[in-house]
Amino acid sequence: MSGGRGGSLPWPGSAALRSQTSQRWERRDGEGPLSSVLLPDGKPMLRQGDTGDWIGTFLGHKGAVWGATLNRDATKAATAAADFTAKVWDAVSGDELITLAHKHIVKSVDFTEDSNYLLTGGQDKLLRIYDLSKPEAEPQVVSGHTSGIKKALWSSDDKQILSADDKTVRLWDRNTMTEVKAINVAMSVSSMEYVPEGEILVITYGRTIAFHSAETLEQIKSFDAPATVNSASLHPEKEFLVAGGEDFKLYKYDYNTGEELESYKGHFGPIHCVRFSPDGELYASGSEDGTLRLWQTTVGKTYGLWKCVVPEEEGGELAKARVSLPGTAEEELEDLTSENSDSIYSSTPEVKA
Repeated sequence: MSGGRGGSLPWPGSAALRSQTSQRWERRDGEGPLSSVLLPDGKPMLRQGDTGDWIGTFLGHKGAVWGATLNRDATKAATAAADFTAKVWDAVSGDELITLAHKHIVKSVDFTEDSNYLLTGGQDKLLRIYDLSKPEAEPQVVSGHTSGIKKALWSSDDKQILSADDKTVRLWDRNTMTEVKAINVAMSVSSMEYVPEGEILVITYGRTIAFHSAETLEQIKSFDAPATVNSASLHPEKEFLVAGGEDFKLYKYDYNTGEELESYKGHFGPIHCVRFSPDGELYASGSEDGTLRLWQTTVGKTYGLWKCVVPEEEGGELAKARVSLPGTAEEELEDLTSENSDSIYSSTPEVKA
């Protein structure tokens, strides 16, 4: 089935978003959602989530950037990179605030809700917790993983930590710094999303999209997709989810039944990350084709770039409703379900925010 429509944000290079395994949306007071985007050339970007407008580029890493996140009020950003560092940035000015040296490639970063601590994980198999008020102090270190850590996230009001290496997902108690539980999966973990409302952990591996309790790691349910899945995201209302992977397609599933609601193409390369905006009105997909695309959850609704045109009577019959997107030919907008009719927005020169 042909699905919704989104704006496309292209970057040069056929592998521009190959390493995009994480993406974070947050809000500043009085503003729309902000999305942090990472690129393997060491230049992570910050863009306005509801329009895709470029806000700034964080310049300072000397290697591929593997992870990026925003704090709760989108005033700070953190990045994890192949140059053996994690960095903390002022997300308003673009200034680099802190550089945290590691002994190997850093793959994941995550702020606590109060932004006082930063959790990191990477190829040295260790979790580190940095007190950002004392960046020169040695971090707390948690060991136990047997291979490089792909993702590490705070959970349960920062009382627990969720982390994943190749084929193992672990739950840790922050106070005791000990492992609570570990589960093994059949194939390499490709993504992990923590949903605080309901304490749900979304894990993808192979063709499987699995849902677990974030508090116990007990499995809730799982679905299988037609192709290898690299990322999945659950809608805030938990009615459905989206997923993308190696077949260039996006899939929408009913969360309660597992029924495939839609599948559609828009990318011309494998999809490496999908995430819903905080309000659930949009979701973003990042691909190896060098684009990030924004998709409406409800097609035809006025939101951000999308302007719903009220139908007019033509010959006694109502005309088709259309969505207006800047820079897109009118004939491309006549059918709301036509594939590959995304509007294209030029990339912005790489300068500091």
